[in-house]
Amino acid sequence: MRARVQEIVFDCAEPTALARFWSALLGGEAVERSADWAYVDPPGFVRVAFQRVPEGKTVKNRLHLDVDAGDVNAAAAEALGLGATLVGAVVTDDHGRFQVLRDPEGNEFCFVGD
Repeated sequence: MRARVQEIVFDCAEPTALARFWSALLGGEAVERSADWAYVDPPGFVRVAFQRVPEGKTVKNRLHLDVDAGDVNAAAAEALGLGATLVGAVVTDDHGRFQVLRDPEGNEFCFVGD
């Protein structure tokens, strides 16, 4: 059997707000299905969904998105304006560059680029 990823779901406190944040980063429209569920369909990617849960985030994510940004610094500056926070400095190695950030609810993600 071959399975296919249909969507990636983040647990969160404010689904619509998080969908708007991610739609601003990835493209697509934020859709509120209910007060407890929202999503965005970024062009060329699977649906990214957000479901309300009662508990808050307490530890580092075990899974995160690496987002191709091209210009890592410019993408990080834009994300900061949308409510993200930086985690450390830009890392550069033989394979390129990346910057770790957190979305407004603390979910880690990386911008990667050259």
